[in-house]
Amino acid sequence: MSENLPTLHEFFAPGGVLAQSSLTYEHRRGQFEMAKAVESALDNGRHLVVEAGTGTGKTLAYLLPALRFARERGQRVIVSTGTKNLQEQLFFKDIPFLESLLGPLRVTYMKGRANYICRQKLYALRDQPILNGLEEINQYREIAEWEQTTETGDRAELTVLPESSALWSKLDARTEACLGQTCPNFERCFITQMRRRAVESDLIIVNHHLFFADLSIKQEAAGAPDAGVLPEAAAVIFDEAHELEDVASAYFGISLSTGRFDELARDTELLLRARQVVVSGVDSAIATLKDRARLFFSTLPHANSPGRMPFTGRADFLELNGEAYLSLLAALERFFGELDRVKDVDEVQGLKKRCNDIRAHLRFLMETEDPNTVFWIERRPIGGVRNAARRDASPALHTQLQATPIDVSELLVATLWEKFSSVILTSATLTVQAGFEHIRKRLGMTSARELIVPSHFQYGKQALLYLPQGMPDPRDPAFMKHATERTRRVLEITAGRAFCLFTSYQQMRELYERMLVEVPFPLFLQGQAPRKALLDEFRATPNAVLFGTSSFWQGVDVQGEQLSCVIVDRLPFAVPSDPVIQARMEAITATGGQPFFDLQVPQAVIALKQGFGRLIRSINDRGVLMLLDPRIQRQRYGRIFLESLPSYRLTDDITEVENFFA
Repeated sequence: MSENLPTLHEFFAPGGVLAQSSLTYEHRRGQFEMAKAVESALDNGRHLVVEAGTGTGKTLAYLLPALRFARERGQRVIVSTGTKNLQEQLFFKDIPFLESLLGPLRVTYMKGRANYICRQKLYALRDQPILNGLEEINQYREIAEWEQTTETGDRAELTVLPESSALWSKLDARTEACLGQTCPNFERCFITQMRRRAVESDLIIVNHHLFFADLSIKQEAAGAPDAGVLPEAAAVIFDEAHELEDVASAYFGISLSTGRFDELARDTELLLRARQVVVSGVDSAIATLKDRARLFFSTLPHANSPGRMPFTGRADFLELNGEAYLSLLAALERFFGELDRVKDVDEVQGLKKRCNDIRAHLRFLMETEDPNTVFWIERRPIGGVRNAARRDASPALHTQLQATPIDVSELLVATLWEKFSSVILTSATLTVQAGFEHIRKRLGMTSARELIVPSHFQYGKQALLYLPQGMPDPRDPAFMKHATERTRRVLEITAGRAFCLFTSYQQMRELYERMLVEVPFPLFLQGQAPRKALLDEFRATPNAVLFGTSSFWQGVDVQGEQLSCVIVDRLPFAVPSDPVIQARMEAITATGGQPFFDLQVPQAVIALKQGFGRLIRSINDRGVLMLLDPRIQRQRYGRIFLESLPSYRLTDDITEVENFFA
């Protein structure tokens, strides 16, 4: 392997390496400027934040400097993406393209342990089959056959395995049941092999969830050498960095549900049966644990519908329901004691650790007084979004007890900014009114160079932003009637080919049902099928219209005429009654800030930029954006939104929409 990679100028300049590639080449000044800024940050051990508009080619602008730095310094770089889809695009598309120009590169792709098969579990289940029904038996045969040929052990290769497969959770490589170096299959373990590839690599491509899960594990383990899966690295580059606060909050928090108790009980039963171990009292301890867990969760405060609610009166709750809580702790202690009596079964150590972790998390959730933590309860349909999308569904609810940091900035200072010599944040949506103040404050990023790279697209020519006249306030009962009329008219002009994006399931369902009788186009509703299947069907169906909520506002790429219109029902403000948002607003007020302008408006601006960003994905795309919320023009804060958006051509005249498509 050649140790010399081309300089940035040799690669990006007119007539350079990139110009001679198979790509349709056009020199992009912003791409070159970003690449130089990334290289400077890495070489000088500095942090950097870059907003790079869609179409600037930001992926190559950080990949080449990262590879050059790692090759020259012999220090690893981690690239973390917002989604697995983007992660796969980097590894299976962008890296092979670079290799076609530069030769072989030392790059590894890593996902969380639950994505990989555990050979030890698979063989144990083969020797002592404990499978539920014909479906699991057939799935086991398919997995066992695949295991003999796969080189990665990555579940993504198993296209025939349903997403909801209960069998996979019995076979995956999660840490809790891992035997480590004592495992008979340690050398052939896919996690072991993945780690070895990572240690030998210059660049490791992960996703934010894996990165922060690993960071959290290492923080809890207080520097234990085998903690986590990611090896040491000098620098980390976050693509889609606007998601970092939410992801970090989730992994630095604590979550507990009946599901964790059920999984611990199930895994214990499976292990002891597979090893043919009989310990008097274990079965009784398992039954007691499951029963006490259900009793405890049933006593938690609850609302009449799914959703989140604050859990503020924990001390009062314990006064009334202390017996249920103490009984659950006692059941955990008894369960641990029974496991302690199991001898000569190495896997039991993992079960005992899980039991201790659950006990520690339960105590934290119920007894800890931490001013930087908000405690809350979430109840959601067990069937998830697909059940939630059905108006007539009344599914059973899954209850989760949660603790979330109110402010993650100090945690990130200790675990991120001070740990890595260089941290680089990039996304198409990081600024509010052309400034990084919001993202810096929320993430504790005090010292960093800033760069804004304008998009390569000509938004003034490619996109028209239509703000219809005469719309009532979204909270007005007449809003939906007017929204229906404006949506129908625009969809007629665009011949469908649209995304309709909403801030709530209720609004989404209501407008979808109205449109079913108003327009002749194929309509797809989030929840009718998995997200990827819906997108594939949308791309393949002429004149289709897709109705979606938050998961369709970002990470979706549909190029060409198939998506020619994006309609947003209202400004995407977070629900102020959400426990985490509420706690963060109160914290800002307590320090003399203005929560609406310091938190809610900036978050909504970034979300709106993401939603509108679905429309123009290439230099040839054209289309119309419609925002049905009149507050962007009537309220003082509307100016912040308009000044933060790309330079779309603006109109309130439907005739201009007609002319745009004529």
